[in-house]
Amino acid sequence: MVANITSMGSVKKNIFFLMLLLTFASCSWFKTKKPDDAIAKVQDKYLYRSDLVGIVPKGTSSKDSISITKNYINNWIEQQLMLELANSNLNDKQKNFDKQLEDYKNSLIIYAYEKEFVRQKLDTIISEANIISYYDTHHNDFELKDNIVNVLYVKLPLKSPAKNKIAQLYKSDNPKDRESLEKLCQQEAANFFLDDNVWLIFNDLVKEIPIKTYNQEDYLKTHEFIEMEDSTFNYFVHIKGYKIKESLSPLSFEKENIKSILLNKRKLTLLENLRKETYNDAVKHSNFTIY
Repeated sequence: MVANITSMGSVKKNIFFLMLLLTFASCSWFKTKKPDDAIAKVQDKYLYRSDLVGIVPKGTSSKDSISITKNYINNWIEQQLMLELANSNLNDKQKNFDKQLEDYKNSLIIYAYEKEFVRQKLDTIISEANIISYYDTHHNDFELKDNIVNVLYVKLPLKSPAKNKIAQLYKSDNPKDRESLEKLCQQEAANFFLDDNVWLIFNDLVKEIPIKTYNQEDYLKTHEFIEMEDSTFNYFVHIKGYKIKESLSPLSFEKENIKSILLNKRKLTLLENLRKETYNDAVKHSNFTIY
C-alpha cells in the first residue's frame, strides 16, 4: 500500500514537471523568432532588407534615401494589409484569377516572341523617296500646332570682346563667315545654335532668348535680326524663316515623325503577315481541330 502511494506521487510530480516544461516551451521555444534580415511584418508576411536593394537611385542624398525607404516600407505594409482585408472578405470564386493569369502569361510570351521577331526581320532603312511620298500624300496630317522658326542665335557673355565681330557675322550667309562665327562661338559663347537646316518651335527659342511679345505671328513678320541684352548676356538672333501654326508643317520638321510612322506601319504589316502565315501553315498541316 505504501508503495502505491509513492508511485502515484511520482506520477503527479512527473505530470507537473511536464506541464511546466510545455508552458516554458510555449513561451520561448515555440515562439516564432524574427528573421535576422526582416525589417517589417504583417501577419505571417515579412519584408526583408534584401527586398530594398535597388530602390534608392545612385547619388541620392542621405535624407532622400531615408524618405524613399520609409515610403517603400509603408507602401508594402499598406499593400499587405489591403491584401489581408481582401482575402478575408472575398470567397474562393472571387479570388480565382487562374484564367486571367494564364491569359496574361500567354500575352507576355507572344509579345516577347513578336518583339524578337521584329528585331530580327524589320527593315529599318527608310529612303528619302519614301518620306517625301508619304509627306506629299498626307498633307492634312501635318498641320502645325505651334509657330516654328528657321533660326540662328548666339548667347554671349556681356563683357565678351567678341561682341562686335559676332554682330557682323551672324547676319551673313557666306559659308566662310559661318565658319568664322562657329569658331568664335565655340570660344566665347555661353550657348549658340547655327544649324539653319533645322526648325525650332518658337516657344522653345523664347525659353533661351528673352523675347517679349504678345503676338508671335506679328513679331515674326516684322523681325529678322534681333539684338538685345540683359544683366548677364548679349543675344543675337537671325530669323531666316518661319511658319505659323495651323499652316502646313515643312518636310524637314516632320522627317523623324514620318520615319517613325513608316517604321510602325512596316512593323504592323510584318506581324500581321507572321500571324497569317502561322495560321495558314497550321491549316496546311492540320495542326488544330475545331469541334
